[in-house]
Amino acid sequence: MSHVSYTCLGGGHGLYQTLTAARAAGASTINAVVTVADDGGSSGRLRREMDIVPPGDLRMALAALTASDEDGSMWRETLQHRFGGHGAMAGHALGNLLITGLAERLGDTQAALDRVAAWTGSAGRVIPVCPQPLDIEAEVAGLDDDPRVLRAVRGQVAVATTPGAVRRVRLIPAQPAASAAAVRAILDADVVTIGPGSWFSSVIPHILVPDIAQALNETDATVVVILNLSPEAGETPGFSTERHIHVFSQHAPDLRVDYVLADEHTATSPGERDNIARAAGRLGAQVVFAPLREVGDDRVASNRHDPDKLAAALKALGPTR
Repeated sequence: MSHVSYTCLGGGHGLYQTLTAARAAGASTINAVVTVADDGGSSGRLRREMDIVPPGDLRMALAALTASDEDGSMWRETLQHRFGGHGAMAGHALGNLLITGLAERLGDTQAALDRVAAWTGSAGRVIPVCPQPLDIEAEVAGLDDDPRVLRAVRGQVAVATTPGAVRRVRLIPAQPAASAAAVRAILDADVVTIGPGSWFSSVIPHILVPDIAQALNETDATVVVILNLSPEAGETPGFSTERHIHVFSQHAPDLRVDYVLADEHTATSPGERDNIARAAGRLGAQVVFAPLREVGDDRVASNRHDPDKLAAALKALGPTR
């Protein structure tokens, strides 16, 4: 499949695996459209101190795309290097500082990311979904004596670690403008992936950006939602596969996608698969089950997508044009 363009939406480790899969699939062009709502750790500190787009998820995407040679490997380790100790630098990732410093020097985060991509021999481009940092606010049940009462919880870290049950999320500011480059990357792609990742804080926020949702509906690309391999503690404990799809469609009821991709062991009974198919039908999507899980040398399956298996599944779905 030569000259196939991939645009991958997400953040964190899930996006890292998807970008690695896009490379394994032989994509000629790769664009990473990355969440900008992180408010924890090194990213949160830099965001508060410098008033910038949080760099952590952007750094992870750059690391996934470094050149596949010795220099690229060194760059990947350099970007991901985290300072130890107990001083002011402790916990900061070197790549976060590099992106932040370049953005201040060049006056533009996208220019900084493109410069780092050039230095690292990047296999693709990393694009913030919005040019400004966003906040996530969730409606959470179970934080009160009355389980019917919903409380507002604000911030990606707070949402990801809440002991309550997340019902819905919104962006602050509401209806933010998307990066023009992110919209163009979706419209020009042959394959667009959404997920996997933290469902409420890394995946769903993309489809709450009106320009992104519109571009997903307008693109001629094959649009694939990649489901998580298991529920996440904090955000989606106890969520079934059907529930993951349901809350996704609930947040963007007019969104239409082509496929929902799930691991072959996600649901085994015909009844479960029928329910999943019905949930996907609300998105106009077909469910595809495929082997996606990484298996270690000890033959124990992990909760991480295997990039080669994911690449094979995406190539089998193929671009529609």
